[in-house]
Amino acid sequence: MPLVRIEVLKGKSASYRQQLGQAVYEAMLGANVPLNDRFVVVSEHDIVNFQFDSTYLGIERDEDLVMIQITWNEGRTTEQKKALYLAICDGLAKSPGVKPENVLINLVEVKKENWSYGHGIAQYVS
Repeated sequence: MPLVRIEVLKGKSASYRQQLGQAVYEAMLGANVPLNDRFVVVSEHDIVNFQFDSTYLGIERDEDLVMIQITWNEGRTTEQKKALYLAICDGLAKSPGVKPENVLINLVEVKKENWSYGHGIAQYVS
């Protein structure tokens, strides 16, 4: 159900990028995402295409910023979302070592009929 997009500056190793996806996936499992429901895209950007405010809301960010957008089904509570944010930050801090202030997360909630996992079928509502 979730589609994860992770955006970073160019120059990170393949292992680093793989660890980003793994940490986010593992955190989502704690938010009732089904096992093996893993669809992650990690994109790298040149500095001119990776624009952010380094002090927005009093949080000191640097060029190791990781922007994460998760599109998933609606219906989770605010508490579940807050727990997810914390789990992602904790997981990324452990591996690959991202500072919590460099983790930006955006959730996009959609209805179940907005997914097709193949064959042109809306599997969640068919």
